[in-house]
Amino acid sequence: MSRAMNIALPEGEVTSRCQKAGVVISAIEPLPSGGTHLVCLTSEGAEQMRSEFKAKLLLGKVKRLPFYVPPSRW
Repeated sequence: MSRAMNIALPEGEVTSRCQKAGVVISAIEPLPSGGTHLVCLTSEGAEQMRSEFKAKLLLGKVKRLPFYVPPSRW
């Protein structure tokens, strides 16, 4: 099963809900049309978050930003 999913929620909310569930994020990025692309560290974490975000999952192809580089957190 894929560790990646697209969710119709802002990045901050996705991050906080993953932290609350104890699921580690491998990668996260905003989607140009709104929403968030999330990659969990483990497939088990991804399954847990798919259940958590079931009503907000974006199905099908979703346009992503080319060459997205997250802002530095340093």
